[in-house]
Amino acid sequence: MESKEILKNVVEAADNKKAEEIVALDVHELSYLADYFVIMQADSARQVKAIADNIEEAVEEAGIKIKQIEGKNSGNWILIDLYDVVVHVFKTETRQFYNLEKLWADAPLVELSNWITE
Repeated sequence: MESKEILKNVVEAADNKKAEEIVALDVHELSYLADYFVIMQADSARQVKAIADNIEEAVEEAGIKIKQIEGKNSGNWILIDLYDVVVHVFKTETRQFYNLEKLWADAPLVELSNWITE
């Protein structure tokens, strides 16, 4: 499965659980780690976990391999490594503190509006 298709699965699964401010950064020219970083947030640890669980379930159903999941017990920042797509599900204040978008400011944003319901 191509990384853009993985990205679509992730974004739709996150949106289904009401993730907020979902952004995807195209990092393939800046990093060997992945093609895309997906960043999103929720206001509570419970919601962060629900979003991460839904993403995990959706990608497994789609046959996408999960390399690693970190932070699942904390609920502040859960990282899901899908090889070509790395997903960051943050609690709102944790996202503001780490500000990954600024760290990867040279990466272009990916248009996600077709995969997100308003």
